Amino acid sequence: MNLSAYTLAFAPLIPWRMIAVLAGVAMLIVAVGAWRRARGLYWRGAAIAILLAILVNPALVEEKRTPQRDVAIVVLDESPSQQIGDRAAVSEAALAAVRARLAEDHDLDVRVVRAGKPQPGAGDDGTRLFTALSRELAEVPRQRLAGVVMITDGEVHDIPAGDPKTAAAQFGAPLHVLLSGHPGEGDRRLVVKQSPSFGLVGKEAPLTVRVEDLPEKPDAAETEARLTWRKDGGAAHTQLVPVGRDVPLSIPIDHGGPNVLELEVEPGPQELTLINNRAAVVVNGVRDRLKVLLVSGEPHAGERVWRNILKSDPSVDLVHFTILRPPEKQDGTPIRELSLIAFPIRELFDVKLDEFDLIIFDRYSRRGVIPQAYIQNVVNYVRNGGAFLEATGPSFGTPMSLFRTPLGEILPTEPTGNVEEEGFKPALTDQGWRHPVTDDLPGAGEPGGTPNWGRWFRQIDAHVHHGTTLMTGDRGEPLLVLDRAGKGRVAQLLSDQMWLWARGFEGGGPQAELLRRLAYWLMKEPDLEENDLRASIDGDRLVVTRQSLEPENKPVTVTAPDGSTSTLALTAEHGGRSTGTLAVNQMGLYRVTDDTRTALAAAGPLNPIEYADVRATPDKLAPLVTASGGGAYWIADGVPEIRRVASGRATAGHGWLGLRENDDYVVAGFTETPLLPGIAALLLAVGALIVAWRREGR
Repeated sequence: MNLSAYTLAFAPLIPWRMIAVLAGVAMLIVAVGAWRRARGLYWRGAAIAILLAILVNPALVEEKRTPQRDVAIVVLDESPSQQIGDRAAVSEAALAAVRARLAEDHDLDVRVVRAGKPQPGAGDDGTRLFTALSRELAEVPRQRLAGVVMITDGEVHDIPAGDPKTAAAQFGAPLHVLLSGHPGEGDRRLVVKQSPSFGLVGKEAPLTVRVEDLPEKPDAAETEARLTWRKDGGAAHTQLVPVGRDVPLSIPIDHGGPNVLELEVEPGPQELTLINNRAAVVVNGVRDRLKVLLVSGEPHAGERVWRNILKSDPSVDLVHFTILRPPEKQDGTPIRELSLIAFPIRELFDVKLDEFDLIIFDRYSRRGVIPQAYIQNVVNYVRNGGAFLEATGPSFGTPMSLFRTPLGEILPTEPTGNVEEEGFKPALTDQGWRHPVTDDLPGAGEPGGTPNWGRWFRQIDAHVHHGTTLMTGDRGEPLLVLDRAGKGRVAQLLSDQMWLWARGFEGGGPQAELLRRLAYWLMKEPDLEENDLRASIDGDRLVVTRQSLEPENKPVTVTAPDGSTSTLALTAEHGGRSTGTLAVNQMGLYRVTDDTRTALAAAGPLNPIEYADVRATPDKLAPLVTASGGGAYWIADGVPEIRRVASGRATAGHGWLGLRENDDYVVAGFTETPLLPGIAALLLAVGALIVAWRREGR
């Protein structure tokens, strides 16, 4: 429907300044005539006025106007806190009621913006309703905006900073808030006040938590709550903590990489959700230089290879001793003439033994240098969580073998007494192809094929009592065997020929990579675990990887942050790995288990700001609502009446909210009609002058 509006327009024939000068002269002439009481003065004045009007050139303009519909924006909060209780259902019902009432006004365009739903990979930004509102406002002319209605619980985290009046003026319309939830809600939450991002392996990292019952009551009696925590999905530990006070805790960092601590507090007297009763902390374990003790039983060609490989790693602090003069060597040389350093046996194997992360015996034999009691200390060190590697030499197959010492209790093989000295290429076993220590070693070739690395020429024959054989040598005899002993780990290399790879013999081999993986497996590096379950977040997908020495097709169970569970089948891949992916649609900690192992993965922030305080409140939005002239209403009291109000009138009141009538329009066309056509106006002016002349001539 088009409407018409009329305006008066002027298109002067000469500049306005000249018209003003002529008008002044005309007024002067008329004034002189009036002073002299001249006849025909009125007709002369009429003629002058007509001439001036001709110069002004007035016209009547008729505009064809097309009215524009006002725009009302309804923002629906779909954030995680809106999923608590019946808030989502109540908000959807309020949205339907608002849309139904606004649909009755045919001059109003209603736009609904759904915002606040968390996106995978997003940061901890909380509920961002105003960001979504700003994007919608960019497409709406301000002179057409009737108002904004937000349906939310009031927990909004991107409210414009600064003066509320300035922020309200930017969109120039009333902001109304319809609140889900109920006034005076209470809730218990667990807050992580302070947590480190990393910690040293073998140490404890400090952590501070706080249990709060909201709203806090200063005069309430002190109460306690039961706090449960578990690390890396392990056994649960429980303790009582005071409510409303900071509580210090300690996290044991027992391995490198992520150490995940889950905390949960029992429900409080008032609860909206149990999600914020849980918290998680990830502390990355780092090693403060690995201390390695290398004991070479005698000088030999491979001794320097071990030393060079270990020294090339800047994170390794190496202590290396080579026994140059065993006790049985008696040649009469005076002690004062020997330039040898005494072997600090007691200091290394008694006083400071537990300070080492890894102990390596390289071609060491039972020669009386290290007493049996100290050898037993090494056994105890391993059983208590230490790491031990033996690179055997020919003496392992003799009565001087370390197998005949207390170390025989933890060594995985028993020598037969034979030493093979024929050329062979080390090969991976079936389990070696699946174990992370040897999987994908450069030069390994394909399963069942011939490796591309060089040959070795000595192997000590032995029987495997326990452990896992990863590499074999001559005639398929065990060459590299790994095992666990108590809390610690043991590895045995049944050859002293690795130095041939380092020298590049027949193309060499991956001696540095093999030793690096071997050392870190011994020190319990999580990425090198042979039977493990891992989970990570990649974009909007949960990636689950199972590493196992034996083929396994058992599905895993995934528990989402809200407690719902689903089953995920894994697909076998190369090297003992099987993987599967699952779409991520929630923020928080995902738990993956195969009934034997448990893995954790965090989607988004571990302790999102969205759940910091889930009580519905008008307080955060109140300053901006007041400055814009809007109102805040609890949906529980009923959806308020919606009125259209004229510009400049109140836009909120008890039980009603107002949307402004802007009466905006666009001009579809116009016509212009001159009020003084040139010839007709000129004739009028001449006629007036003739009448004036005749009057004066009488």
